Amino acid sequence: MAVATAQPAPSRRASSAKRQQLIGKIIVNVVLAIICIAWTIPTIGLLVSSIRTREDIATSGWWTILPHREYMTTGTVQLPADTNLREPITLPAELGGGTYTAEQITAGVTLPDGRRITWENRRGRLIAIQGQQWAANTDFTLENYQNVLSGRTYTYIAPDGSEKTEQGDDLWGALLNSIAVTVPATIIPILIAAFAAYGFAWMRFPGRFVFFVMVVAMLVVPLQVALVPILRDYVRLDLNGTYMAVWLAHTGFGLPLATYLLYNYISQLPRDILESAFIDGASHFTIFTRLILPLSVPALASFAIFQFLWVWNDYLVALVFIGNQPNVQVLTMRLADMTGSRGQDWHVLTAGAFVTMLIPLIIFFSLQRYFVRGLLAGSVKG
Repeated sequence: MAVATAQPAPSRRASSAKRQQLIGKIIVNVVLAIICIAWTIPTIGLLVSSIRTREDIATSGWWTILPHREYMTTGTVQLPADTNLREPITLPAELGGGTYTAEQITAGVTLPDGRRITWENRRGRLIAIQGQQWAANTDFTLENYQNVLSGRTYTYIAPDGSEKTEQGDDLWGALLNSIAVTVPATIIPILIAAFAAYGFAWMRFPGRFVFFVMVVAMLVVPLQVALVPILRDYVRLDLNGTYMAVWLAHTGFGLPLATYLLYNYISQLPRDILESAFIDGASHFTIFTRLILPLSVPALASFAIFQFLWVWNDYLVALVFIGNQPNVQVLTMRLADMTGSRGQDWHVLTAGAFVTMLIPLIIFFSLQRYFVRGLLAGSVKG
């Protein structure tokens, strides 16, 4: 006779712990997947809309590029020329013989057999018969980007058949202006902050702790508070309206975070390496350039992503210190002007928006392998 043995309590606890750990991983992965989808779908929609034609954007959503069923015209029916459109219209027998107003036909009427009727030409009393068919709107074009990037005039056919001429938005010039602003405003604070972080981490000098506390305290100072005083100083120094003005402004606003982030990383580097270099007679500058900078690439790349995105997407600082003249406008200013003047031209706005996203995406995906390592700088000690 077999005797059943009870499962030991520790084994049951271990099994329960594994089950809870598995459930926790599933929940985390599901949440992360939802967040990724919530961020990715609008980006895909923006990209698809930027390469669709003006007519397609005005009449259908971007998701219609996927296979779907939609009503398509399969035939037409001519009403009598004397049909009064102000009174209810009785349809021919081939369309079921129902009675509808002209406005109902304009909105579309679904017949009992599943077909739909609408006006093909209301003035000509011509009715279109539509049936559901599988379709995918894949009429793509790069003309939107050509019209947005160039400053030349272009023509297009309006829905009423008339030909219209419009001026291009010349985003290419604004793109070059943004690059001229962003690249130096990213490199300068990184270099200064790297020197400062090395000094706070490995050099001993009077007031080191006080100075570091002051740097950290500047992290909570709102950017908007300093705009007017800095602008008054720039006016006295005749710097306002120049790239140097915005470079210095972004450098000052970005230095506290950069110094703090790099300090956390540099202070955790192995002390043995630096002591060996000092024994060999290396100076602080040699140690910084030959050891600290190569070893700090993850932290430098992490801050470079933050600073680049901040400066690239900045509107307020550029508007205050550069101005809104067309020859010095950055992309954010130009896109804001387009939103005001082309509020209904979604094909142009989406193309312009994706142009502003393109370079930040390239920078992020180029440096993303260092991103997490840089964010975790100094988080674990020992």
